[in-house]
Amino acid sequence: MKAIEIQDVRKRYRNLQALKGVSFSVERGEFFGLLGPNGAGKTTLISILAGLNRADSGQVRVHGHDVVGDYRLARRMLGVVPQELVFDPFFTVRETLRLQSGYFGLTRNDDWIDEIMANLDLTDKADANMRQLSGGMKRRVLVAQALVHRPPVIVLDEPTAGVDVELRQTLWKFISRLNREGHTIILTTHYLEEAEALCDRIAMLKFGEVVALDRTSSLLSQFAGLQLVLTLSAGRLPASLEPLRMPSNPGERAIRLRLSGYQVVEPILAACREAGCEIEDMEINKADLEDVFVQIMGREGRKPASGDPGAGEGADGQGKGDGGKRATDPAEPVNTTPSSLESPV
Repeated sequence: MKAIEIQDVRKRYRNLQALKGVSFSVERGEFFGLLGPNGAGKTTLISILAGLNRADSGQVRVHGHDVVGDYRLARRMLGVVPQELVFDPFFTVRETLRLQSGYFGLTRNDDWIDEIMANLDLTDKADANMRQLSGGMKRRVLVAQALVHRPPVIVLDEPTAGVDVELRQTLWKFISRLNREGHTIILTTHYLEEAEALCDRIAMLKFGEVVALDRTSSLLSQFAGLQLVLTLSAGRLPASLEPLRMPSNPGERAIRLRLSGYQVVEPILAACREAGCEIEDMEINKADLEDVFVQIMGREGRKPASGDPGAGEGADGQGKGDGGKRATDPAEPVNTTPSSLESPV
């Protein structure tokens, strides 16, 4: 039995087709990344998974439980950390977590609550009112709320957006421990270095369709390789080198050229010298997940996703990775905080 099964899920908001037949599955115990530019449909898909939104068609199951037909058990299996900072201003941290436990029928849960707070450095804030907390501390409480009923599947929707380095390190240490203990983790993030370091497998969405689905290592080996990064102070890149040019972020001066090996560097530099280019800066890099993301999002045409027999197809259009910059999915805003879910008991 899969941890998550998503089959041909479609969702439309008036004139916007947010999801166009998304299909993939997540194995139990997997650390799975769900990536995509703004408007790709990530938040819509998570909202459907959490039961806060309903698909127009298709099926979603969590540990074999349909999120519509068997929603109580499906929601017991899930812990969702939302993008938005949603909290009740009338309770302390401990009261918030006890209340969250009550949604799942857990009346004697203080030992686990204490362990969660200790792992998220919330112990000294246990009796503080939620209104008194900083944004980063509130984010920690949202993570604690998602974990309070020990769900086998944990969905992290931009969990480290706008938080400090200390929280990131603390969070990932705790989440990695839970993953080693058998919890399934689904992560959406625009910090691609996090996804590259943590995720076993990655699905990329673009305009509501799956355009890539494979193991992280396979994506890196397939699309990565060497890059020659040139910054020119004078002249223009010769036309003969344009086929090697890779997409770049808006406003970026550097020119990225895809290399087949180190042996082609000298012919490229010779062509630049012959064209009258003056090189201000130069470096050779190995591509990372951000480069893979930019290449995949910049591809034209439709191409089947790989790595899963039920994967959807690609979409037309242009997209850019944001290189770790904060961004949100502009699909219909939905409160995905676990406390907003209907009580499963």
